[in-house]
Amino acid sequence: MIVLVALLGIAGLAAMVLVLLYNRLVRLRNMVREGWSGIEVQLKRRSNLIPNLVESVKGYMGHERGVLETVSEMRSRSLGAADVSQKQVAENALSAGLARLFAVAENYPELKADRNFQDLQNQLAEIEDQIQLARRYYNGTVRNLNIAVESFPGNLVAGGFGFQPAVFFENEDPGDRAVPKVTFN
Repeated sequence: MIVLVALLGIAGLAAMVLVLLYNRLVRLRNMVREGWSGIEVQLKRRSNLIPNLVESVKGYMGHERGVLETVSEMRSRSLGAADVSQKQVAENALSAGLARLFAVAENYPELKADRNFQDLQNQLAEIEDQIQLARRYYNGTVRNLNIAVESFPGNLVAGGFGFQPAVFFENEDPGDRAVPKVTFN
């Protein structure tokens, strides 16, 4: 009788641990989804701002059509990206295109002085800051989920219930990782 009670107690404790681990994995997976949703909101805000930016620049930069077309094409690719990996590649290309657009805009003092362009540039800078915050939150939740999925005993529960490690939203541009060269002459 005592052995039966002990076995039932052990089975009950094991079931409780299983439920707790499963619920933790569900919570972490939902936090990753929430984090990704935050990134998508900010990327959508940026994407919605780009047509206005391109329109305001068009009048000043008529012969710089290639830069404007590239930014518009990168925006379309970003909107059509299906998963984190595709979105990451598309967003990195879009960021590079926007950087080229602003670099070319430096050659047009009257454009830089245009109030509408300045407002759009400030809005874009604010959105970029929000994207970075959302990216950090998302990557933190991905880290937590991946640790839970890959470490013992969570890996046993995760494998049994189909939980998979999530993909980080990283910067793929090697130029952004390069250490800047500073010289004093």
